[in-house]
Amino acid sequence: MSNVDIDEVNKFAALASRWWDKNSEFKPLHDINPLRLNYIKEKCGGSLKDKKILDVGCGGGILAESLALEGAIVTGIDMAEAGLEVAKLHLLESGLEVDYQKIPVEDFAKDNAQAFDIVTCLEMLEHVPDPSSIIKAVVRSLKLMGSYFSPPLTAMQNLTYLPLLAQNTSSNSCHKALMTGTSSSNRAKWTNGARHSDLTLKSMIGMTYNPFTKTYKLESDVSVNYLCFYQK
Repeated sequence: MSNVDIDEVNKFAALASRWWDKNSEFKPLHDINPLRLNYIKEKCGGSLKDKKILDVGCGGGILAESLALEGAIVTGIDMAEAGLEVAKLHLLESGLEVDYQKIPVEDFAKDNAQAFDIVTCLEMLEHVPDPSSIIKAVVRSLKLMGSYFSPPLTAMQNLTYLPLLAQNTSSNSCHKALMTGTSSSNRAKWTNGARHSDLTLKSMIGMTYNPFTKTYKLESDVSVNYLCFYQK
């Protein structure tokens, strides 16, 4: 539990019941999920069928379920038990299969070395005391030539903040929950961890938000928000 920020876990626990409400604080995550999914599919050869995927910081299972729907064998881990319970309950509605576990990724990786074709960590690095420890565990759990997807911390700040400003809705509470605790020291640790890991940056794509149409799109401009694809 040394690399878990209990305050951050509690913030997401308080929001757990609204994970699957597409008009709630989690609306931005629902809106960008198809773009993220398509990017992951594209970089992994166009199909995720039978791929073993680990979703680190899976929350209520928004991404994990969409990966499972593509035929992947998905494991989702998180330290917020309330969110995991919501994720498990939603499986009863969707009929999909995802193995949800409450366990730190560092502990999980010890028993699952080189077990996964793909690891995603899209919503967690900015919420832990030591992001570099997460990255090391990710590398350990990936197979050789495995794929890792993650947005840089600076991108995560803007990705959530810009659309919420434009929407000017109750989603501001989600922004507060997502962003409180993100610091320059954490960003430095993340950068250092990536630099000294066995991950090679293969691609990055920008993501923009149109406040008039309230839609997102992927494009080459990476000046504000972007998603990175690494390979071991």
